[in-house]
Amino acid sequence: MTQPSLPELLHAAVTAVGGTERPGQVTMAEAVAEAIDDGAHLLVQAGTGTGKSLGYLVPALAHGERVVVATATLALQRQLVERDLPRTVEALHPLLRRRPEFAMLKGRSNYLCLHRLHEGVPQDEEEGLFDQFEAAAPTSKLGQDLLRLRDWSDETETGDRDDLTPGVSDRAWSQVSVSSRECLGATKCAYGAECFAEAARERAKLAEVIVTNHALLAIDAIEGAPVLPQHEVLIVDEAHELVSRVTGVATGELTPGQVNRAVRRAAKLVNEKAADQLQTAAEGFERLMELALPGRLEEIPEDLGYALTALRDACRTVISAIGSTRDKSVQDEDAVRKQALASVESVHDVAERITHGSEWDVVWYERHEPRGGAAYRHSGASLRVAPMSVSGLLREKLFTDRSVVLTSATLKLGGDFNGVGASLGLGPEGAEGDDLPLWKGVDVGSPFDYPRQGILYVAKHLARPARDGDRKDMLDELTELIQAAGGRTLGLFSSMRGAQLATEELRSRIPEYPILLQGEETLGELIKNFAADPRTCLFGTLSLWQGVDVPGPSCQLVVMDKIPFPRPDDPLMSARQKAVEEAGGNGFMAVAATHAALLMAQGAGRLVRASGDRGVVAVLDPRLATARYGSYLKASMPDFWYTTDRNQVRKSLAAIDAAAKQTD
Repeated sequence: MTQPSLPELLHAAVTAVGGTERPGQVTMAEAVAEAIDDGAHLLVQAGTGTGKSLGYLVPALAHGERVVVATATLALQRQLVERDLPRTVEALHPLLRRRPEFAMLKGRSNYLCLHRLHEGVPQDEEEGLFDQFEAAAPTSKLGQDLLRLRDWSDETETGDRDDLTPGVSDRAWSQVSVSSRECLGATKCAYGAECFAEAARERAKLAEVIVTNHALLAIDAIEGAPVLPQHEVLIVDEAHELVSRVTGVATGELTPGQVNRAVRRAAKLVNEKAADQLQTAAEGFERLMELALPGRLEEIPEDLGYALTALRDACRTVISAIGSTRDKSVQDEDAVRKQALASVESVHDVAERITHGSEWDVVWYERHEPRGGAAYRHSGASLRVAPMSVSGLLREKLFTDRSVVLTSATLKLGGDFNGVGASLGLGPEGAEGDDLPLWKGVDVGSPFDYPRQGILYVAKHLARPARDGDRKDMLDELTELIQAAGGRTLGLFSSMRGAQLATEELRSRIPEYPILLQGEETLGELIKNFAADPRTCLFGTLSLWQGVDVPGPSCQLVVMDKIPFPRPDDPLMSARQKAVEEAGGNGFMAVAATHAALLMAQGAGRLVRASGDRGVVAVLDPRLATARYGSYLKASMPDFWYTTDRNQVRKSLAAIDAAAKQTD
């Protein structure tokens, strides 16, 4: 029997999911198949509506090698596992004459821990464990969440937190889950044979396609021991998020609360001398954290260096002591000991990393307003350390011994893939070298007619925005645009403070148009309410730039208050910019402009989500039209019809609003 062709397979899969074949999807599938066959690396920009998940799943399944698919969002993971993969596998089964298995794999803390559930939670104040179900008042929110979790544990097949609907608070979940460091291990745990996390790992070992998240992919790359099964093909969807997710995993944090928690957990498991040494070091660290000033620490101050060294050495002593002493009077000693060890090791590792002082790390101090109450008095003080860049790590760990495909709607910035490629540790497209993986980029376009469906309007007449300045002219412009659009507005702000001020002002100016503000409800509820009422507006910051999918008449005006450059005092971004400049490059374009271009490309992508969508992206920052870097930023956004004519835009919005009202 002859092997079915890729077009045949793609047609069967698209038909199975009720979709329509698009030229861009076919181009993408062919490029992915070629990359997998050649063991090569590929960056694919596929616009919204292309159907990119089938564009990579079909050639991957046809090839027959084990594939890991890593995504950034829960929504896409669910779509792949619950919709795209089951239908695609069934559709391809008669043609491939096999039925590939697929599985989801997440970090251990995402799964219910049966040991915690049945044996209790190690507590800080007393020896042993306590029953969290008895300790929480049944009428409290925590108590209700815990009772739901106990009932759910008897029903669930996966133990996966994301399968619990509605969800529970982070506080409740922490009572029934463990990190990989806290886990006793399947062979030492009384519930190892029934463990949900272990079952997920076993399913992944047997699967041909493993769906995971960027964070677990990063852990797999950074940690010495592999977390993911051996695989021949890696597909990274939502790849524009990968660098920030890997940076997050590689970032260490040290807070007084975290250190004090480690002290309490270890105190009753070690000798008095070791406990006192850690207690003294913790107190010295806490005093300095109360005095420190926010900002980057290019050199560690002498007194902080002494405090961190004392903390590191005390942790090392306690780690040795925990391993050499036993106390059978402690209830479930292994679990208590494991949690204490995890806490102390975490503190030790960050203190060691900061005192080691790598030139490739950035260290900074942060202080936020306490969240309220004495229990949170230290919540705002933290010492953080992050890699200057993760490009070298990704080049070494990601692009070795496997074919890698990275895809997103926004990978071309300023008209080419090289900016994103550089952030991933890749050289210029087509460049070869001993340590430079060879790759190519493909832009398969979009099924949407952007010049006909959307307008990019830059309010060139407005004053240049000043940091934290009063922008009355911007608020006047925003008010008029919303009125012309009849509501239907997604407001994307560069700061939460800006979103809050605009919401407060416009709620009094135009009360006839309800304005929803990020943070006042859950993001899911906000988006649901925004989509339900076309007159409603939704204002917010970062997650809205990338997380809103509202096709139809409810979102016909997307407004950006200003170009979203990183704050000048952002320690990590400013350090990266300075490093580029010291190496002879353009730090502003390589870091700040690239950051802004990616966000603006994502933000502008909120407008056209379906073939019938029409609307305006309005940028209320004249620099997009007047500054030299404006052309780079515009080239990163969808190819909308461009104008600075405010009257024309108001007429267009009014016409779009009138047409939408005919169908509302």
